[in-house]
Amino acid sequence: MSDDLPFERHFEPPIGVPEEVAPGVRRIVAPNSSPFTFRGTNTYIVGTGNVAIIDPGPDDAAHRAAIEQAIEGETVAAVVVTHTHRDHSPLAPIMATAHGAGTYAFGPHRSARPPHPGEDQRLDASNDTDFTPDVLLPDGGRVATDDWSLVAVHTPGHTANHICLELEGTGTLFSGDHVMAWSTSVVAPPDGNMAAFMTSLDTLANRQDRLYLPGHGGALREPQRFVRLLSLHRRQRETAILKRLRDGVDTIPEIVEQLYKGLDPRLITAAGLSVLAHIEDLIDRDLVACDGDPTLSASFRAR
Repeated sequence: MSDDLPFERHFEPPIGVPEEVAPGVRRIVAPNSSPFTFRGTNTYIVGTGNVAIIDPGPDDAAHRAAIEQAIEGETVAAVVVTHTHRDHSPLAPIMATAHGAGTYAFGPHRSARPPHPGEDQRLDASNDTDFTPDVLLPDGGRVATDDWSLVAVHTPGHTANHICLELEGTGTLFSGDHVMAWSTSVVAPPDGNMAAFMTSLDTLANRQDRLYLPGHGGALREPQRFVRLLSLHRRQRETAILKRLRDGVDTIPEIVEQLYKGLDPRLITAAGLSVLAHIEDLIDRDLVACDGDPTLSASFRAR
């Protein structure tokens, strides 16, 4: 959705085939390609013998069969979820039950703020509100065997319960949907929150990880540089939105039309939600005003 970041979109993985992407880490891409999931959801298998499955993905029979084939003869020690969107978590309890394992996540789904009227239907389509982890993974929480240890890094913003997972001692971070090589993450209120997203970027920028393995797309091999550029991009986007409001452009569709030239029509709603997330943050900082609830159809003005 932006051309000012060094995105890597040359990613053509074999769907449903395990590939080693780091020592002791295999990736299987689910067959759920879309404008929002890129080539599909990345499911990761950590370890050999006793394994963790990270983000099993959607409840898709072919994807489940591919995971089962990849782990044949191995023991599933844990099924871990970075966040509760329907392209990441629905298969988790199914796989966990089948293998007698526990599910691990920050917590069940919750919105960053209460939904405004009319927002519930969109949220029901994307959020997995049925999932509740067996074990909560707070910030710094750990799930481990003798061979590997995963440490949770709470990174709210894309969702309130989003976590990244450090593969301890390796410099590898499973970055979920917070930071991806192929696109910016969608921050869509009330599910997401831009202020939290930016704070989480600062959290990641202050770490020393050397490799990100994201929820969609290929690996990031210079993650700190990319995170800094992503933060700068978001601040530039905020400045551009505020300028449009000061120039008298007062609706989100008008702002999207001006800021997202040549955008895939299927992504217009997502772009509008990203603008709304920025505007909500600007309202909280008393830089923008709105009469009534801030929604996609509301009118706004700069203070």
